[in-house]
Amino acid sequence: MTTNPRRFLFPMWEGGGTLPPMLGVARQLLGRGHQVQVIADPTVEDDAKAAGCSFTSWRRAPHRTSLDPQDDLMRDWEVNNPLAMLKRARDQFIAGPARDYAADTFEAIEAFQADVVVPDVHLFGAIIAAQAAKLPVVPLVPNIWMLPTPGSPPVGPGFGPANHALARGRNALMRSIVNRLFDAALPTLNGVRSHYGLEPLGSFYDQALSAEKILVLSSPTFDFASSTVPSNVTYVGPVLDDPSWAEPWTPPWSTPNGQPLVLVGFSSTFQDQGPLLRRVVAALSELPVRAVVTLGQMLAPNEVAATENVSVIGSAPHGPILEQAQLAVTHCGHGTTLKALSAGVPLVCIPMGRDQNDTAARVVHQGAGVRLSTTATVNQIRTAVERVLKEPCYADNANRLAADIARERSSSDLVGLLEAVAPSKPERVAVRA
Repeated sequence: MTTNPRRFLFPMWEGGGTLPPMLGVARQLLGRGHQVQVIADPTVEDDAKAAGCSFTSWRRAPHRTSLDPQDDLMRDWEVNNPLAMLKRARDQFIAGPARDYAADTFEAIEAFQADVVVPDVHLFGAIIAAQAAKLPVVPLVPNIWMLPTPGSPPVGPGFGPANHALARGRNALMRSIVNRLFDAALPTLNGVRSHYGLEPLGSFYDQALSAEKILVLSSPTFDFASSTVPSNVTYVGPVLDDPSWAEPWTPPWSTPNGQPLVLVGFSSTFQDQGPLLRRVVAALSELPVRAVVTLGQMLAPNEVAATENVSVIGSAPHGPILEQAQLAVTHCGHGTTLKALSAGVPLVCIPMGRDQNDTAARVVHQGAGVRLSTTATVNQIRTAVERVLKEPCYADNANRLAADIARERSSSDLVGLLEAVAPSKPERVAVRA
């Protein structure tokens, strides 16, 4: 327990897989004797309180009152083009509503009397509010590093590292396009900053990069961007907490019978994953394996039918299943991917958008799995599963990564880094909201 307790405000959003790692950080702070309040969508309230945090909701800022796909802020399953997806995120989430996120965060800072603000890195408005209040702000990156960085592939398409001149030129061109796309919103951000008496920025990304520290909740060994990030960015290893709604799992088989166990886990938010999951089940049904499919909160039980060797359940903590599994089939969300690799389990990756293409590219680069298209047929999925199960190199590389991740997590002092930004009570300033 700390002798110098602080009050940490966590601005968050209904990001599905982004919630468990951020709430895992909050749990660690609470365990050290600090106070944590979450400001987020109303749909996050139960999870936040289950973690032990106090809670307040976004009021002006965009927020979800239900998990119905119709209430999704970005509806990113409607777009296939990575640039269109990034533009939608810029306008509907990062920059467009920054003024409203800033106003709500500033009110929460005052009401909670926060000492440190720990936002999701994409909530630029929350960062602005913390800077206006002259509070330390430590954004969390709950997945791989996604800001365009020279020497690292741009996010979106799922490129691997550039190992020849043509690839380096391709990456540079794509970074330039992405930079122009986001810098088009710089006047919007600077308008919000001016309202709070802050100096204008020269680059869109400086809104995040100007923070005292940025903590990446991922493995620097896994993420090949780790060697090119700015000096104020620190990798602290993945936070592998399961969501609070995951129900205990009881194996449906009385005896293991020697067949490999396969975990199938796709997004905990809606990505229209039902048809793909049904093809995965069909592929596994033809193989000598046992499989567990966790549907998450977005699919009804009757949308994916179980078979004799494939159990379909609403939810389960992935950690205990992965302790017994030989393979994971996944959309390659960061949380599922790092849990599998931390357990030494190789993957068949079928990314469906967001950061998933880039996470899958890292799995393939590390030799810990293979990647398929979302249009993969039953035969293609079956062939990929057989390949990863039969060729030992995939499990060997997953076990190598598991050892690296365990070492990184054991040497990380995540809470200490957060405590260090507020060594004494900060002086509060009055700024108009």
